[in-house]
Amino acid sequence: MWDERYAEADFAYGSEPNDFLVERGADLTPGRCLCLAEGQGRNAVWLAQHGFDVTAIDQSPVGLDRARDLAAERGVEIATRAVDLADYDMGTGVWDSVVAIFAHLPPRLRRDVHARVVRALKPGGTVLLEAYTPDKYTQPGKGGPPPSQKDWTMTREGLLAEFAGLQPICAEEVVREITEGEYHRGQSAVVRFLARKP
Repeated sequence: MWDERYAEADFAYGSEPNDFLVERGADLTPGRCLCLAEGQGRNAVWLAQHGFDVTAIDQSPVGLDRARDLAAERGVEIATRAVDLADYDMGTGVWDSVVAIFAHLPPRLRRDVHARVVRALKPGGTVLLEAYTPDKYTQPGKGGPPPSQKDWTMTREGLLAEFAGLQPICAEEVVREITEGEYHRGQSAVVRFLARKP
């Protein structure tokens, strides 16, 4: 499904970075940055343009091909790896920042991935995340998991618990207008989270 979506002529979620990333990007710890479920690379490329040493991972080789093309078009380099988050080893204390934009996963896997993120961050490292909340189903916007996967959405309280070892900088649920390509658009309920490892 993801290969098919990313093979479409237009960028599925646009070619511009996520609004929350742009808004809070200056709060990320500079250096090595890992982008989870990065798709066609819009956020990874923006981070590379701002001096980060970026590795973008995704399960879709087709999406990552587009990510490399976008990076070349914009005069930067990113590393890409086609992996399954279920068994990807992020390492221990190796990343300065981790970014996860709309990276929705089944609850058990999500908790495991978030625990691995905490372990993978260096001391002083940061994680930035935006995701849909369960309230998205009351809003007219398009995007996020279908109703049958409502438990793939995230909440402020849930993220505070899953990233309990980190110091929150921003943890808020908001309703905002999203304009990110064909598949993320309109008024939507999201959680925005930024935290630092002590």
